[in-house]
Amino acid sequence: MPRPHPPPRWYLIQCKPRQDARAEENLIRQGFTCYRPTQWIERIQRGRRNTSVESLFPGYLFIQLDQLNDNWHPIRSTRGVNQLVTFGKLPIAVADELIEQLQQQLNEAPVASATFEPGDRVRINRGSYKELEAIFLARDGAERIVILLQLLHREHTLSVPIDAIEKT
Repeated sequence: MPRPHPPPRWYLIQCKPRQDARAEENLIRQGFTCYRPTQWIERIQRGRRNTSVESLFPGYLFIQLDQLNDNWHPIRSTRGVNQLVTFGKLPIAVADELIEQLQQQLNEAPVASATFEPGDRVRINRGSYKELEAIFLARDGAERIVILLQLLHREHTLSVPIDAIEKT
């Protein structure tokens, strides 16, 4: 009786410096399934706001390989790839649950946050101040914003997570 064929597993690849996207593109061209978690980053450069997509784990990407059928040797010579991450001489499999969790969290990540402009009216949708309205003031890092809240006849500035507000 033949042994059941194990499903493909995820492995981690270390890329050459600042070549994650290049490695991913070249591996996909060779027919490999890859996953490079990315996030939107907003930076102020020369007084202008620029939004770009960057790797969540710079220098690394995940690749799905079939232990029995995939030829792993072309991976090492792919442009942008440094090496397959190993323990001893064996590649380390990454739990499928970790990849699924990353994909789910990144799909739920707030993307529209860059559309807030100072002065926009917003509503807090969770936490202690749920359902209160405020005014968007500024960004406070990659995942937080500063809002102006009118409470008890006084103005208060608060730093809250981006995903805790929505435009009204």
